[in-house]
Amino acid sequence: MQRRQLRSSWLLAHLLAVVVAFTGCGEPSGNSVVNAPTAPPTVSQSNSPQTSVDSPTLEDGEIAPPANGKRLEVPVAAPFARVKVARVKVAPANWPVWRGPNADGIARETDWHKNWNEKPLPELWSTQLGIGFSSMAVVGDKVYTMGHVDGEDFVYCLNADTGKTVWQHKYPCLLVDNLHEGGPGATPTVDGDRVYTLGREGQFFCFDRGDGEIKWEKNLAEDLEIRMPEWGFTSSALVVNDEIILEAGRVVSYKKLTGEKVWETEKYRPGYGAPALFEHQGEQLLAVLNCDGLLVVKKKNGEEVDFQKWDSPFGTNSTTPIPVGDKIYVSSGYNVGCGLFQLKEGKLDLLYNNRDMRNHFNNSVLLDGYLYGFDGNSNLGRVVRVTCMNFESGEVAWQKAGYGCGSVLIADGELILLSDDGRLVLAKATKDGLSESASQQILEGRCWTVPVLAAKRFYCRNAAGHLVCLDANIPNDGQTEGDNDQSDQGTEGVTNE
Repeated sequence: MQRRQLRSSWLLAHLLAVVVAFTGCGEPSGNSVVNAPTAPPTVSQSNSPQTSVDSPTLEDGEIAPPANGKRLEVPVAAPFARVKVARVKVAPANWPVWRGPNADGIARETDWHKNWNEKPLPELWSTQLGIGFSSMAVVGDKVYTMGHVDGEDFVYCLNADTGKTVWQHKYPCLLVDNLHEGGPGATPTVDGDRVYTLGREGQFFCFDRGDGEIKWEKNLAEDLEIRMPEWGFTSSALVVNDEIILEAGRVVSYKKLTGEKVWETEKYRPGYGAPALFEHQGEQLLAVLNCDGLLVVKKKNGEEVDFQKWDSPFGTNSTTPIPVGDKIYVSSGYNVGCGLFQLKEGKLDLLYNNRDMRNHFNNSVLLDGYLYGFDGNSNLGRVVRVTCMNFESGEVAWQKAGYGCGSVLIADGELILLSDDGRLVLAKATKDGLSESASQQILEGRCWTVPVLAAKRFYCRNAAGHLVCLDANIPNDGQTEGDNDQSDQGTEGVTNE
């Protein structure tokens, strides 16, 4: 009995603070927390009045949402910026949402520089955002992301060529640094001329993406009558046609232009991942992994199709489901593992489950029938393994340690790994094993946020908020500058029609 209590105490002491959906955030794993700048960004204040938000009636232990923050004039200088700029422009290739334009973690970039060992990726610019784990949305010549400084969250719109701030908005927010650095965990969602962001306490904003004007806002804790979860709200929003959809204990849909609520589901324990859209028998459905289990609902009205319990020992389910046809793959940390469900005649049937792919917070990525992801918990980073798994069978093709609890992106058939200590690694995405072809140390400190590759530029950040932009618009051997041009993919965000 005493041994069991000791083991339980050890587990609780090493319990992870979840992100991400993204992006990921977790416990210190024996490392000291890296502090963000101690002073907030220098900004000029507008004379417009603040809009107050009434607090909901609180239950015991519930955290009240903060008052609304101040709008800031634009443009302003990037806070704590250390900008290094190469005067090179490339045609835009967009990454407007969490997990990219196809919501699969795969960048459709080609002919980008891969020979980092011979020619290291040069840094175009870098800047300081403040603490957080939000990844980046890149649309046209703008980058959108978030950070936390001295009791306030900041939403940033940065110039992709220079790193300078185009506009920013701040509002009071708790850091929520439970067993990790804390700060925003959701990734901004860009759609058309709007950008949507979510703070840890449920501050959901719709901005004009050009100048940062607030079009509408909600507080999810109040609007959905949901207590803020232990690690805050971190679901990245999903745009489907004219609606914007989030997982926040209830799955909720709002009209994306007005904020009018369309529907909401019954209440579950909030998860930390994002909704996944898929089509089944001619109907659009949504899959979410909350902290009670896997939920499938109808996109048109939120009606529940089916629910299957998926254990989360410490309430930390934090990944986004991966639907393929009538099958849905999920994965969790803390020795829960992964499972593949099949939706058949309105019921979710479990096809397999195992403990060979235990995604703690960052998603696996599926390519050509194989999943690539990180198996293991952040507090045991030395034994976390990059894993290749057959999607249909759950059989492991290979595993390799040495990257900590990092993140994975795929582009042009290549695995792009960001180790948890800031090493960017390139390896061929193949079921035959992991063999590095390039590696470059680009950041220091904890790195749990998945990188982005857009318009032949890498965007990578650490928990302390150091964001770097690296130039991959360099000819590989045998190429010329002309061969490396990329066609303009436009500046509009993604809308699933």
